[in-house]
Amino acid sequence: MRLERVAAHIPAGAHLADIGSDHGYLPVALMRRGVIAAAVAGEVALTPFNAATRTVHENALEQQITVRLANGLDAIEPGDGITAVSLCGMGGETIRDILESGKARLSGLERLILQPNGGEQPLRQWLMDNDYRILCEEVLRENRFDYEIIVAERGDPVSYTEQELYFGPLQMQARTAAFLGKWQRRLRQKQKTLAHLTRANTAVPEEKRQELVRQTGWITALLG
Repeated sequence: MRLERVAAHIPAGAHLADIGSDHGYLPVALMRRGVIAAAVAGEVALTPFNAATRTVHENALEQQITVRLANGLDAIEPGDGITAVSLCGMGGETIRDILESGKARLSGLERLILQPNGGEQPLRQWLMDNDYRILCEEVLRENRFDYEIIVAERGDPVSYTEQELYFGPLQMQARTAAFLGKWQRRLRQKQKTLAHLTRANTAVPEEKRQELVRQTGWITALLG
């Protein structure tokens, strides 16, 4: 379901770079449906690189999909004409670091389709700092986990508040059932953690405790 939702945000006719492609399922599915024109599947580790190569070969798509063993955006070459970049199933900080270290490989004209497993706030911060506007966001729940998809494109400088970076600017407006459900669960977790810290009188840095209190306040107000 997660990959299906990511696929829905890839523009028709795109030249896709799927970074951390794992088995190459996303570019292969999109190519078989005729959604994209070409793709690069990038993998940093040999086992998933071999798995992606196998998936592409089994679908006879070697002419349309190039599988490359490379670190992050190093998988992209100037001749690829990439118009969309997907990074899925990694922590938000990892996605941020890949984008930051590979900035020189981006033309700034690509659509970014990002599916972080947590760490959405630092990822949104990077997008804002680099003039990427968030075009679309969604939360979905699968196998008892809450996942977020963030779609962004580069444009004029954009400014998000601390809360918008935390929750997602468009999520805060849309307030879908999946989004509200996620934050109801998060609120319970944070309240439990705070109660535990108070009861156990645990030596935790005051700064960390204050941050927890602040976030709990934000979530309470959001759900209010």
